[in-house]
Amino acid sequence: MEKRERKSDPPTIVKELGSRLLELIREKGLKIREIAHSADLDVENLRKYIKGTQEMKISTLVRIANALDVPIHELFSFYGKK
Repeated sequence: MEKRERKSDPPTIVKELGSRLLELIREKGLKIREIAHSADLDVENLRKYIKGTQEMKISTLVRIANALDVPIHELFSFYGKK
């Protein structure tokens, strides 16, 4: 089976958000699979979000924030800092 080609790469903010998610997971000493389970997500999908290769719905973002026990704005603390 051939791998599907992307129509276009996700926006930069998607990759930045993924990096932020991984940073928070590590800061809290958690494992990706623990967050995936708490957020009712497939581990592979969460990995794609972290890598920035897949965009997520807002409802998914909220579930991840809840699983990390952080307010949603904390996921975007990187935004606007340059």
